[in-house]
Parts: sequence; structure tokens; C-alpha cells
Amino acid sequence: MNWSEILLTIGCVVGISSGQLLFKKAAQAFDPSAGWIVSVLNGWLISALVLYGAATLLWIYVLRTAPLALAYPLFALAFMIVPVLSWMVLGEPLRPMTLAGGAIIVVGVVIAVQG
Repeated sequence: MNWSEILLTIGCVVGISSGQLLFKKAAQAFDPSAGWIVSVLNGWLISALVLYGAATLLWIYVLRTAPLALAYPLFALAFMIVPVLSWMVLGEPLRPMTLAGGAIIVVGVVIAVQG
């Protein structure tokens, strides 16, 4: 895997991770009393879906050249990025065990992509 493939893959991971935050915001804005059409037209939800769609198209582009066995482990970085972003952006708690688990995942990703 070359550096451009790594950067594009990380771009996918950041897009998916950011989409998770947007999905959380959509869930917080969900109002069952407003009806399902209003909920589906929620700007947070639409933004999340657009971002996920763009990240998926980027992922397909990455897979044209990068081996899946090397690109896919980088997606595990989302398990560290999402909790950190949710702490930074949403003010959610960031627990030491989450950081420890994320650090283990990051080490595993580094080992997996060394091939």
C-alpha cells in the first residue's frame, strides 16, 4: 500500500467516523411526534447519508488498487476516532478503558499494514 492509498483510506475512515457523529445528532433531533417524514428530512440524517455515500464511493476507488487485506484494517481506526470525536464534538465521556482498547486496535492496525 502506498501513501496515497493510505491517505485515501484514512479519508474514508474519517468520513465514516464523522458520519457516526451526524447519525447521533440525527437521533437526538428525532421527534416521534413530528411524524416519520419530518424525521427522514432531518438535516443531520441527510448529511450523514451523503457523507456515508461519499465515503463509500471513495472506498470503491481505493479498492481498485489497494489490497483489501491491507486497506480494511485501517477501518478499525474508527473504533478510536469515533469515541474521541464524540468527546470533542458532543461532550460525551471518554473513558480510560476506551482509550486503552483503542490503543490496542491502533497497534494491531500498524502490525496488519506492515506487509
